[in-house]
Amino acid sequence: MKEGKSLIDAQENPLLIGWREWVSLPDICLPAIKAKIDTGARTSALHTFFLETVRQDGIDHIRFKMHPLQRKQNPVITCMAPLKDERMVSDSGGHRELRPVIESTLEIAGRRWSIELTLTNRENMLFRMLLGRTSMTGRVQIDPARSYITGKQLARSYRKPRLPKTKD
Repeated sequence: MKEGKSLIDAQENPLLIGWREWVSLPDICLPAIKAKIDTGARTSALHTFFLETVRQDGIDHIRFKMHPLQRKQNPVITCMAPLKDERMVSDSGGHRELRPVIESTLEIAGRRWSIELTLTNRENMLFRMLLGRTSMTGRVQIDPARSYITGKQLARSYRKPRLPKTKD
């Protein structure tokens, strides 16, 4: 399906989401992350605590590590994506920072589309990801009084498998 047609379909039938939702970023092998839906933020942001630029097949990539779960140091996920850009971004406190920008597919409630993400250390923030307004324009409708409208099934992505019970 062409991108233009999928956007028209999304505008006619926007996805209803709450002020926080579980999302997936399959292009960077991130099965689940809790995102704050933030219409005050222009660009989406993803938590990282280690960044390095690597050249692969003549293209600059950014390799980064992140903790996808709030208030937890494990698991540690290593991701890599082509470096799309570097931009000056102002955070909510007015501090300006030069951030790397990547592109990834966002998946939420079975719908997928491409978004841009800036990479920054969000260790002291409650949410490891912000979904900014440019990533949602024409695709979603937000109910700010609700959470996890699309479900919590992705939350199980990091749980350790339980061993089957055995009879003694």
